[in-house]
Amino acid sequence: MSEGYVDPTRETFGAFRRLAEEGPIHMLNLVRLRDKAVYPDGRAATGAEAYAAYGRESGPIFRRVGGRIAWSGDFRLMLIGPAEERWDRCFIAQYPSGAAFVEMVKDPDYQKAVIHRQAAVLDSRLIRLNPRETGQGFGE
Repeated sequence: MSEGYVDPTRETFGAFRRLAEEGPIHMLNLVRLRDKAVYPDGRAATGAEAYAAYGRESGPIFRRVGGRIAWSGDFRLMLIGPAEERWDRCFIAQYPSGAAFVEMVKDPDYQKAVIHRQAAVLDSRLIRLNPRETGQGFGE
């Protein structure tokens, strides 16, 4: 399998920052881990171990900016979509604002922690969402 999406491009991060502030945001995270992490210094770890290190080191910064996990689930089956796609981590992170997310990723300690994410992740999707009220229907 070829390399997937791991980091945002400068252009998409700029577009993220230009979105109007509308209060809390949700970030849908779909993450496929490498079997073996790929660190620039060659250290040995599984993708799961490296991603756990990312969580431990970035967690305090995530919480400091007001982040929380709004939803988390375990991937079971791709019912509609490419059959070969699978995701090892599926969750929605909530931030008080887009600016809070930017504050987190620009934090020097976060930038040190993200090396573990880069080593761990084979492919990912990170989708900014504007949360809406939940209810009974699909199309409201």
